[in-house]
Amino acid sequence: MTQFRLPVEFIKSPAPAGNAALGAVEAVVQEVIAQVRSRGDTAVREYALRFDRYSGETLEVSQAERLTALAALDPQTRADTEFAIANVKAFAQAQLATMLPLEVQTLPGVHLGHRVIPIERIGAYVPGGRYPILSAPVMTLVPAKVAGCDEVIACLPPNAHAAMIAGCHLAGADRIFRIGGAQAIAAMAYGTASVPAVDKIVGPGNAYVNEAKRQVFGQVGIDQLAGPSEIFVVADDSADPNMLATDLLAQAEHDVHTRVGVITTSRRVAEGTLHEIERQLLTLPTADVAGPAWRDFGEIALVPDEATLIAYADFIAAEHLQVHTAEPHAMALKLRNYGSLFIGTRASVVYSDKCCGTNHTLPTMRAGRYTGGLWVGSFVKIATHQWLDQAGVEAVAPPAIRQSATEGMEGHRRAAALRLNTVAGS
Repeated sequence: MTQFRLPVEFIKSPAPAGNAALGAVEAVVQEVIAQVRSRGDTAVREYALRFDRYSGETLEVSQAERLTALAALDPQTRADTEFAIANVKAFAQAQLATMLPLEVQTLPGVHLGHRVIPIERIGAYVPGGRYPILSAPVMTLVPAKVAGCDEVIACLPPNAHAAMIAGCHLAGADRIFRIGGAQAIAAMAYGTASVPAVDKIVGPGNAYVNEAKRQVFGQVGIDQLAGPSEIFVVADDSADPNMLATDLLAQAEHDVHTRVGVITTSRRVAEGTLHEIERQLLTLPTADVAGPAWRDFGEIALVPDEATLIAYADFIAAEHLQVHTAEPHAMALKLRNYGSLFIGTRASVVYSDKCCGTNHTLPTMRAGRYTGGLWVGSFVKIATHQWLDQAGVEAVAPPAIRQSATEGMEGHRRAAALRLNTVAGS
Protein backbone atom coordinates (compact mmCIF):
# COMPACT_ATOMS: atom_id res chain seq x y z
CA MET A 1 0.00 0.00 0.00
CA THR A 2 1.20 3.55 -0.71
CA GLN A 3 2.84 5.12 2.31
CA PHE A 4 1.25 8.06 4.13
CA ARG A 5 3.80 10.87 4.27
CA LEU A 6 2.44 13.29 6.89
CA PRO A 7 3.44 12.90 10.58
CA VAL A 8 1.50 10.22 12.49
CA GLU A 9 2.37 8.80 15.91
CA PHE A 10 1.00 5.29 16.43
CA ILE A 11 -0.14 4.77 20.01
CA LYS A 12 -1.04 1.27 18.83
CA SER A 13 0.09 -0.18 15.49
CA PRO A 14 -1.36 -3.09 13.51
CA ALA A 15 0.76 -6.19 13.02
CA PRO A 16 2.56 -6.53 9.67
CA ALA A 17 0.25 -7.97 7.02
CA GLY A 18 1.00 -11.30 5.41
CA ASN A 19 -0.32 -12.61 2.10
CA ALA A 20 1.18 -16.09 2.02
CA ALA A 21 -2.18 -17.84 1.75
CA LEU A 22 -3.47 -15.84 -1.22
CA GLY A 23 -1.89 -18.07 -3.86
CA ALA A 24 -3.43 -21.20 -2.36
CA VAL A 25 -6.89 -19.59 -2.32
CA GLU A 26 -6.55 -18.57 -5.96
CA ALA A 27 -5.62 -22.11 -7.04
CA VAL A 28 -8.45 -23.77 -5.10
CA VAL A 29 -11.02 -21.34 -6.49
CA GLN A 30 -9.75 -21.77 -10.04
CA GLU A 31 -10.27 -25.52 -9.76
CA VAL A 32 -13.74 -25.14 -8.21
CA ILE A 33 -14.88 -22.82 -11.00
CA ALA A 34 -13.51 -25.12 -13.70
CA GLN A 35 -15.25 -28.15 -12.20
CA VAL A 36 -18.60 -26.42 -11.71
CA ARG A 37 -18.43 -24.93 -15.18
CA SER A 38 -17.80 -28.33 -16.79
CA ARG A 39 -19.78 -30.68 -14.52
CA GLY A 40 -22.50 -28.43 -13.11
CA ASP A 41 -24.67 -29.77 -10.31
CA THR A 42 -22.52 -32.88 -9.88
CA ALA A 43 -19.51 -30.79 -8.96
CA VAL A 44 -21.63 -28.50 -6.78
CA ARG A 45 -22.85 -31.52 -4.78
CA GLU A 46 -19.32 -32.89 -4.41
CA TYR A 47 -18.07 -29.58 -3.05
CA ALA A 48 -21.10 -29.30 -0.75
CA LEU A 49 -20.13 -32.63 0.78
CA ARG A 50 -16.43 -31.79 0.91
CA PHE A 51 -16.65 -28.26 2.29
CA ASP A 52 -20.01 -28.17 4.08
CA ARG A 53 -20.67 -31.86 4.84
CA TYR A 54 -23.99 -31.56 3.07
CA SER A 55 -25.17 -34.66 1.23
CA GLY A 56 -28.71 -33.63 0.28
CA GLU A 57 -29.73 -34.13 -3.34
CA THR A 58 -31.94 -31.06 -3.56
CA LEU A 59 -30.00 -27.85 -4.04
CA GLU A 60 -32.99 -25.51 -4.13
CA VAL A 61 -34.97 -24.64 -1.01
CA SER A 62 -38.59 -25.54 -1.70
CA GLN A 63 -41.52 -23.25 -1.04
CA ALA A 64 -42.64 -25.59 1.77
CA GLU A 65 -39.18 -25.37 3.38
CA ARG A 66 -39.23 -21.60 3.09
CA LEU A 67 -42.58 -21.42 4.86
CA THR A 68 -41.42 -23.87 7.54
CA ALA A 69 -38.37 -21.69 8.25
CA LEU A 70 -40.61 -18.62 8.37
CA ALA A 71 -43.02 -20.30 10.79
CA ALA A 72 -40.12 -21.25 13.06
CA LEU A 73 -38.83 -17.68 13.19
CA ASP A 74 -39.28 -16.03 16.57
CA PRO A 75 -42.11 -13.46 16.27
CA GLN A 76 -39.99 -10.61 17.58
CA THR A 77 -37.12 -11.56 15.26
CA ARG A 78 -39.56 -11.56 12.34
CA ALA A 79 -40.91 -8.15 13.37
CA ASP A 80 -37.38 -6.75 13.64
CA THR A 81 -36.45 -8.21 10.25
CA GLU A 82 -39.55 -6.68 8.67
CA PHE A 83 -38.65 -3.35 10.32
CA ALA A 84 -35.22 -3.52 8.67
CA ILE A 85 -36.75 -4.49 5.32
CA ALA A 86 -39.15 -1.55 5.46
CA ASN A 87 -36.34 0.91 6.18
CA VAL A 88 -33.99 -0.44 3.53
CA LYS A 89 -36.84 -0.49 1.02
CA ALA A 90 -37.88 3.09 1.80
CA PHE A 91 -34.33 4.39 1.39
CA ALA A 92 -33.81 2.41 -1.83
CA GLN A 93 -37.07 3.78 -3.24
CA ALA A 94 -35.98 7.32 -2.37
CA GLN A 95 -32.63 6.74 -4.07
CA LEU A 96 -34.26 5.25 -7.17
CA ALA A 97 -36.51 8.31 -7.43
CA THR A 98 -33.40 10.45 -7.99
CA MET A 99 -32.42 8.37 -11.04
CA LEU A 100 -34.52 9.68 -13.90
CA PRO A 101 -34.73 8.94 -17.62
CA LEU A 102 -33.24 11.68 -19.76
CA GLU A 103 -34.20 13.17 -23.13
CA VAL A 104 -32.28 16.23 -24.30
CA GLN A 105 -31.67 18.01 -27.61
CA THR A 106 -28.02 19.06 -27.52
CA LEU A 107 -28.09 20.54 -31.03
CA PRO A 108 -31.06 21.25 -33.29
CA GLY A 109 -32.12 17.83 -34.51
CA VAL A 110 -29.71 15.84 -32.27
CA HIS A 111 -31.74 14.01 -29.63
CA LEU A 112 -29.83 12.20 -26.87
CA GLY A 113 -31.03 10.39 -23.79
CA HIS A 114 -30.77 7.51 -21.42
CA ARG A 115 -33.02 4.94 -19.80
CA VAL A 116 -32.77 3.46 -16.33
CA ILE A 117 -33.03 -0.28 -17.03
CA PRO A 118 -33.17 -2.93 -14.28
CA ILE A 119 -30.65 -5.77 -14.63
CA GLU A 120 -32.58 -8.89 -15.59
CA ARG A 121 -31.25 -11.52 -13.17
CA ILE A 122 -29.28 -10.93 -9.98
CA GLY A 123 -27.39 -13.48 -7.90
CA ALA A 124 -26.95 -12.63 -4.22
CA TYR A 125 -24.46 -14.49 -2.05
CA VAL A 126 -25.73 -14.62 1.53
CA PRO A 127 -22.91 -15.67 3.87
CA GLY A 128 -23.44 -18.20 6.65
CA GLY A 129 -20.45 -17.03 8.64
CA ARG A 130 -19.78 -16.99 12.34
CA TYR A 131 -23.20 -15.56 13.19
CA PRO A 132 -26.63 -15.76 11.51
CA ILE A 133 -26.58 -12.14 10.34
CA LEU A 134 -30.24 -11.66 9.51
CA SER A 135 -29.64 -8.27 7.92
CA ALA A 136 -27.37 -9.77 5.22
CA PRO A 137 -30.14 -10.89 2.83
CA VAL A 138 -32.04 -7.68 3.47
CA MET A 139 -29.15 -5.57 2.18
CA THR A 140 -28.64 -7.52 -1.05
CA LEU A 141 -32.14 -8.66 -1.98
CA VAL A 142 -34.38 -5.71 -1.10
CA PRO A 143 -32.64 -3.08 -3.28
CA ALA A 144 -32.66 -5.51 -6.21
CA LYS A 145 -36.41 -5.96 -5.88
CA VAL A 146 -36.93 -2.20 -5.57
CA ALA A 147 -34.84 -1.70 -8.72
CA GLY A 148 -37.23 -3.95 -10.62
CA CYS A 149 -34.92 -6.89 -11.45
CA ASP A 150 -36.89 -9.72 -13.06
CA GLU A 151 -35.42 -12.46 -10.90
CA VAL A 152 -33.31 -12.42 -7.75
CA ILE A 153 -31.46 -15.61 -6.81
CA ALA A 154 -30.02 -16.19 -3.33
CA CYS A 155 -27.30 -18.70 -2.49
CA LEU A 156 -26.36 -19.48 1.10
CA PRO A 157 -24.27 -22.25 2.67
CA PRO A 158 -26.17 -25.51 3.32
CA ASN A 159 -25.40 -25.27 7.04
CA ALA A 160 -26.70 -21.70 7.38
CA HIS A 161 -29.19 -21.12 10.20
CA ALA A 162 -32.83 -21.68 9.18
CA ALA A 163 -33.52 -18.07 10.13
CA MET A 164 -31.36 -17.04 7.17
CA ILE A 165 -33.71 -18.90 4.82
CA ALA A 166 -36.62 -17.06 6.42
CA GLY A 167 -34.73 -13.79 5.97
CA CYS A 168 -34.17 -14.48 2.28
CA HIS A 169 -37.86 -15.29 1.90
CA LEU A 170 -39.01 -12.12 3.63
CA ALA A 171 -36.53 -10.00 1.68
CA GLY A 172 -38.04 -11.16 -1.61
CA ALA A 173 -35.75 -13.87 -3.02
CA ASP A 174 -37.40 -15.49 -6.02
CA ARG A 175 -35.32 -18.64 -5.60
CA ILE A 176 -33.05 -19.83 -2.79
CA PHE A 177 -30.27 -22.40 -3.15
CA ARG A 178 -28.27 -24.32 -0.53
CA ILE A 179 -24.89 -23.65 -2.12
CA GLY A 180 -21.99 -21.96 -0.37
CA GLY A 181 -18.48 -20.81 -1.13
CA ALA A 182 -16.76 -20.49 -4.47
CA GLN A 183 -19.03 -23.17 -5.95
CA ALA A 184 -22.04 -20.88 -5.42
CA ILE A 185 -20.33 -18.07 -7.31
CA ALA A 186 -19.39 -20.43 -10.14
CA ALA A 187 -22.91 -21.87 -10.34
CA MET A 188 -24.48 -18.42 -10.54
CA ALA A 189 -21.92 -17.18 -13.05
CA TYR A 190 -22.10 -20.06 -15.51
CA GLY A 191 -25.38 -21.75 -14.62
CA THR A 192 -26.08 -25.42 -13.94
CA ALA A 193 -29.09 -27.67 -14.51
CA SER A 194 -30.50 -26.35 -11.20
CA VAL A 195 -29.13 -22.83 -10.95
CA PRO A 196 -29.81 -20.25 -13.68
CA ALA A 197 -26.91 -18.13 -14.86
CA VAL A 198 -27.23 -14.58 -13.56
CA ASP A 199 -26.11 -11.25 -14.98
CA LYS A 200 -24.53 -9.81 -11.82
CA ILE A 201 -23.41 -11.24 -8.48
CA VAL A 202 -23.52 -9.21 -5.27
CA GLY A 203 -22.91 -9.85 -1.60
CA PRO A 204 -19.98 -10.39 0.76
CA GLY A 205 -18.26 -13.64 1.66
CA ASN A 206 -15.01 -15.20 2.81
CA ALA A 207 -11.70 -15.18 0.94
CA TYR A 208 -12.81 -17.99 -1.37
CA VAL A 209 -16.06 -16.23 -2.29
CA ASN A 210 -14.20 -12.99 -2.90
CA GLU A 211 -11.61 -14.68 -5.09
CA ALA A 212 -14.34 -16.50 -7.02
CA LYS A 213 -16.05 -13.18 -7.73
CA ARG A 214 -12.75 -11.81 -9.00
CA GLN A 215 -12.26 -14.78 -11.31
CA VAL A 216 -15.77 -14.74 -12.83
CA PHE A 217 -15.85 -10.97 -13.34
CA GLY A 218 -16.40 -10.32 -17.02
CA GLN A 219 -18.59 -13.37 -17.43
CA VAL A 220 -20.88 -11.56 -14.99
CA GLY A 221 -20.85 -8.22 -13.25
CA ILE A 222 -19.96 -8.01 -9.58
CA ASP A 223 -20.61 -5.39 -6.95
CA GLN A 224 -17.12 -5.22 -5.48
CA LEU A 225 -14.24 -7.23 -4.06
CA ALA A 226 -14.86 -6.94 -0.35
CA GLY A 227 -12.29 -7.77 2.27
CA PRO A 228 -12.79 -8.15 6.03
CA SER A 229 -14.84 -5.47 7.74
CA GLU A 230 -13.32 -2.12 8.76
CA ILE A 231 -14.21 0.68 11.15
CA PHE A 232 -12.27 3.87 11.84
CA VAL A 233 -13.23 6.85 13.97
CA VAL A 234 -11.97 10.40 13.51
CA ALA A 235 -11.97 12.11 16.88
CA ASP A 236 -10.90 15.28 18.61
CA ASP A 237 -10.62 15.98 22.33
CA SER A 238 -14.41 16.03 22.71
CA ALA A 239 -14.64 12.28 22.04
CA ASP A 240 -15.44 9.71 24.73
CA PRO A 241 -12.83 6.90 24.87
CA ASN A 242 -15.37 4.51 26.37
CA MET A 243 -17.71 4.98 23.40
CA LEU A 244 -14.89 4.69 20.90
CA ALA A 245 -13.71 1.44 22.44
CA THR A 246 -17.23 0.03 22.51
CA ASP A 247 -17.81 0.86 18.85
CA LEU A 248 -14.47 -0.57 17.71
CA LEU A 249 -15.01 -3.84 19.57
CA ALA A 250 -18.56 -4.12 18.26
CA GLN A 251 -17.14 -4.30 14.75
CA ALA A 252 -14.10 -6.34 15.74
CA GLU A 253 -16.32 -9.24 16.83
CA HIS A 254 -17.27 -9.81 13.16
CA ASP A 255 -14.03 -11.59 12.30
CA VAL A 256 -10.47 -12.03 13.53
CA HIS A 257 -9.34 -10.10 10.43
CA THR A 258 -11.51 -7.03 11.07
CA ARG A 259 -9.56 -3.77 10.81
CA VAL A 260 -10.38 -1.20 13.50
CA GLY A 261 -8.82 2.15 14.31
CA VAL A 262 -8.97 5.63 15.74
CA ILE A 263 -7.45 8.75 14.19
CA THR A 264 -7.34 11.56 16.72
CA THR A 265 -5.74 14.89 17.49
CA SER A 266 -6.01 14.19 21.24
CA ARG A 267 -3.44 12.21 23.21
CA ARG A 268 -5.98 11.88 26.02
CA VAL A 269 -8.46 10.23 23.68
CA ALA A 270 -5.80 8.03 22.08
CA GLU A 271 -4.42 6.68 25.34
CA GLY A 272 -7.86 6.49 26.96
CA THR A 273 -9.25 4.46 24.06
CA LEU A 274 -6.35 2.00 24.28
CA HIS A 275 -6.99 1.53 27.99
CA GLU A 276 -10.75 1.12 27.47
CA ILE A 277 -10.34 -1.51 24.75
CA GLU A 278 -8.06 -3.59 26.95
CA ARG A 279 -10.49 -3.23 29.86
CA GLN A 280 -13.63 -4.08 27.84
CA LEU A 281 -12.02 -7.13 26.24
CA LEU A 282 -11.81 -8.70 29.69
CA THR A 283 -15.62 -8.99 29.86
CA LEU A 284 -16.62 -9.18 26.19
CA PRO A 285 -18.12 -12.63 25.44
CA THR A 286 -16.81 -12.45 21.86
CA ALA A 287 -13.27 -11.53 22.91
CA ASP A 288 -11.99 -14.71 21.25
CA VAL A 289 -12.73 -12.99 17.94
CA ALA A 290 -12.49 -9.29 18.81
CA GLY A 291 -9.24 -9.73 20.75
CA PRO A 292 -7.18 -11.14 17.87
CA ALA A 293 -8.71 -8.58 15.49
CA TRP A 294 -7.62 -5.77 17.79
CA ARG A 295 -4.19 -7.30 18.41
CA ASP A 296 -3.40 -7.89 14.74
CA PHE A 297 -5.32 -5.17 12.90
CA GLY A 298 -6.13 -2.46 15.43
CA GLU A 299 -4.49 0.93 15.38
CA ILE A 300 -4.64 4.23 17.17
CA ALA A 301 -3.07 7.10 15.24
CA LEU A 302 -2.27 10.41 16.95
CA VAL A 303 -1.99 13.29 14.47
CA PRO A 304 -0.86 16.88 15.07
CA ASP A 305 -3.78 18.78 13.58
CA GLU A 306 -7.15 18.60 11.84
CA ALA A 307 -5.66 18.79 8.35
CA THR A 308 -3.56 15.67 9.00
CA LEU A 309 -6.55 13.95 10.57
CA ILE A 310 -8.60 14.53 7.42
CA ALA A 311 -5.73 13.54 5.13
CA TYR A 312 -5.07 10.29 7.01
CA ALA A 313 -8.77 9.41 7.13
CA ASP A 314 -8.99 9.91 3.36
CA PHE A 315 -5.83 7.83 2.93
CA ILE A 316 -7.31 4.93 4.95
CA ALA A 317 -10.68 5.21 3.10
CA ALA A 318 -12.35 3.02 5.72
CA GLU A 319 -15.47 0.97 5.06
CA HIS A 320 -17.21 2.55 8.06
CA LEU A 321 -16.06 5.98 9.23
CA GLN A 322 -17.49 7.49 12.41
CA VAL A 323 -17.09 11.19 13.18
CA HIS A 324 -16.72 12.05 16.87
CA THR A 325 -15.71 15.68 16.86
CA ALA A 326 -17.07 18.86 18.41
CA GLU A 327 -18.60 19.90 15.05
CA PRO A 328 -19.31 16.56 13.35
CA HIS A 329 -21.41 17.87 10.45
CA ALA A 330 -18.77 20.44 9.56
CA MET A 331 -16.10 17.75 9.75
CA ALA A 332 -18.19 15.39 7.60
CA LEU A 333 -18.18 17.88 4.73
CA LYS A 334 -14.37 17.84 4.71
CA LEU A 335 -14.06 14.04 4.41
CA ARG A 336 -13.93 12.43 1.01
CA ASN A 337 -12.99 8.73 1.07
CA TYR A 338 -15.15 6.25 2.98
CA GLY A 339 -17.73 3.54 2.43
CA SER A 340 -20.38 5.06 4.68
CA LEU A 341 -20.13 7.99 7.07
CA PHE A 342 -21.58 8.05 10.60
CA ILE A 343 -21.92 11.65 11.71
CA GLY A 344 -21.98 12.40 15.43
CA THR A 345 -22.01 10.23 18.51
CA ARG A 346 -25.59 8.98 18.03
CA ALA A 347 -24.86 7.43 14.62
CA SER A 348 -23.50 3.97 15.37
CA VAL A 349 -22.32 1.57 12.68
CA VAL A 350 -24.49 -1.05 14.36
CA TYR A 351 -27.68 0.79 13.34
CA SER A 352 -26.68 0.69 9.68
CA ASP A 353 -25.45 -2.89 9.98
CA LYS A 354 -28.86 -3.99 11.18
CA CYS A 355 -31.83 -1.86 10.34
CA CYS A 356 -31.72 1.93 9.87
CA GLY A 357 -31.95 1.79 6.06
CA THR A 358 -28.54 2.50 4.51
CA ASN A 359 -26.78 -0.51 3.02
CA HIS A 360 -24.11 -2.32 4.99
CA THR A 361 -22.42 -3.88 1.95
CA LEU A 362 -19.59 -1.38 1.56
CA PRO A 363 -16.15 -0.99 -0.05
CA THR A 364 -13.11 -2.17 1.92
CA MET A 365 -9.34 -2.25 1.31
CA ARG A 366 -9.28 1.46 0.33
CA ALA A 367 -11.85 0.98 -2.42
CA GLY A 368 -13.76 3.88 -0.86
CA ARG A 369 -11.33 6.08 -2.83
CA TYR A 370 -13.24 5.31 -6.03
CA THR A 371 -16.60 3.72 -5.21
CA GLY A 372 -19.46 3.74 -2.77
CA GLY A 373 -21.31 0.73 -1.42
CA LEU A 374 -24.13 -1.44 -2.67
CA TRP A 375 -27.28 0.57 -3.42
CA VAL A 376 -30.33 0.45 -5.63
CA GLY A 377 -28.24 1.90 -8.47
CA SER A 378 -26.11 -1.26 -8.40
CA PHE A 379 -29.07 -3.15 -9.85
CA VAL A 380 -29.84 -0.94 -12.85
CA LYS A 381 -28.05 0.09 -16.02
CA ILE A 382 -27.99 3.64 -17.35
CA ALA A 383 -28.13 2.95 -21.10
CA THR A 384 -27.91 5.80 -23.60
CA HIS A 385 -29.75 6.24 -26.90
CA GLN A 386 -29.87 8.79 -29.69
CA TRP A 387 -31.91 9.76 -32.72
CA LEU A 388 -31.43 12.47 -35.32
CA ASP A 389 -33.60 14.35 -37.75
CA GLN A 390 -32.15 15.84 -40.92
CA ALA A 391 -31.05 19.05 -39.20
CA GLY A 392 -29.10 16.93 -36.73
CA VAL A 393 -27.43 14.96 -39.52
CA GLU A 394 -26.41 18.19 -41.22
CA ALA A 395 -24.83 19.36 -37.95
CA VAL A 396 -22.81 16.25 -37.08
CA ALA A 397 -22.12 14.55 -40.43
CA PRO A 398 -19.49 17.01 -41.83
CA PRO A 399 -17.15 16.82 -38.80
CA ALA A 400 -17.68 13.04 -38.61
CA ILE A 401 -16.79 12.74 -42.31
CA ARG A 402 -13.66 14.87 -41.90
CA GLN A 403 -12.52 13.05 -38.76
CA SER A 404 -13.03 9.64 -40.40
CA ALA A 405 -11.01 10.74 -43.43
CA THR A 406 -8.22 12.07 -41.22
CA GLU A 407 -8.09 8.73 -39.40
CA GLY A 408 -8.08 6.77 -42.67
CA MET A 409 -11.34 4.98 -41.79
CA GLU A 410 -13.08 4.97 -45.17
CA GLY A 411 -15.96 2.77 -44.00
CA HIS A 412 -16.75 5.26 -41.28
CA ARG A 413 -16.54 8.16 -43.74
CA ARG A 414 -18.99 6.48 -46.10
CA ALA A 415 -21.47 5.69 -43.32
CA ALA A 416 -21.36 9.31 -42.14
CA ALA A 417 -21.72 10.69 -45.67
CA LEU A 418 -24.53 8.32 -46.69
CA ARG A 419 -27.04 10.06 -44.44
CA LEU A 420 -26.04 13.59 -45.31
CA ASN A 421 -27.91 13.64 -48.61
CA THR A 422 -30.65 11.18 -47.74
CA VAL A 423 -34.10 12.72 -47.77
CA ALA A 424 -36.54 11.55 -45.09
CA GLY A 425 -35.86 8.60 -42.79
CA SER A 426 -36.53 7.79 -39.18
